[in-house]
Amino acid sequence: MTNAMQFLKAVVFDWAGTTVDHGSRAPAIVFQEIFRRRGIEITVAQARGPMGMAKREHIAAVAAVPEVASAWKAKYGSPCGDSDIDRMYADFLPLQKATLSDHCDLIPGVAAAVNELRGMGLKIGSSTGYTRELMEIVTAAAREQGYDPECVLCAEDAVRGRPAPYLLYEAARRLDVYPLWAVAIVDDTPVGIQAGRNAGCWTIGVTRTGNCLGLSLDEASVLDVDEKDHLCAAAGEQLKKAGAHVLVESVALSLLGGIVGILAGLAMAGVASRFMAIPFVADPVVILGAFGFSALVGVIFGYFPARRAARMDPIEALRHQ
Repeated sequence: MTNAMQFLKAVVFDWAGTTVDHGSRAPAIVFQEIFRRRGIEITVAQARGPMGMAKREHIAAVAAVPEVASAWKAKYGSPCGDSDIDRMYADFLPLQKATLSDHCDLIPGVAAAVNELRGMGLKIGSSTGYTRELMEIVTAAAREQGYDPECVLCAEDAVRGRPAPYLLYEAARRLDVYPLWAVAIVDDTPVGIQAGRNAGCWTIGVTRTGNCLGLSLDEASVLDVDEKDHLCAAAGEQLKKAGAHVLVESVALSLLGGIVGILAGLAMAGVASRFMAIPFVADPVVILGAFGFSALVGVIFGYFPARRAARMDPIEALRHQ
């Protein structure tokens, strides 16, 4: 383990939209269906809004959206109550289970990124708003595709789900890592990022593959560059507002390695500030500027020498060797 990695001990990944199910499609479809069965049409945005919460809490949050609450009261003459939410949750579980196997594909780059992180000496955990019963389907499929985290924390593993930090506390306990600022979490939902901040972890927000964009791999692949950048920027704004320290488009090997390096450096700076009694403030502009500058240096010192060499006469070039 490098000196920097001594201060970063584990990475805890979310599931749908972060490591599997590009666009977090499975839950959104089912949330719409359970309201539709009761004569209430909800939009995709309303279905996705509380994504990352435990599923019963998610249903309650959707029912509390003013437009949805108004439509419910207009139809039934009273607000959506706990018994209504219980019945919708009872419908949700079998519906989600029936469709889940179609949404378990690993997001490209995940297996390679996780292997790289383990090679750095980091432990790998995971958490989700799915129940244990649902996750048995997802984890079996992910394992076959090369992704198998050391722990899988589900909705029933904590007294409260996200944005409360308890799932991450339990993940740290099972991974035997502490303090929490030595843990990075990777999540595609605002409530997941909030849970990471509430736990005292470093937080990495995922834009392109996640819930905020909500597009399948095929749908995302046909976007032109400008449209993709615009949508990812909008998703990034939601995650930054929730408190994400760093943003990535996906859990890809080339990107995540650099991000983890940044977080390890931040962790070292945090440790130093504790010993030196100097306030530590992470300026994202400086961080991203350094990251961008290092990329620019790589382009300049790779592209221009190659361009010059390509224009040289081969015989003349050999004379300079």
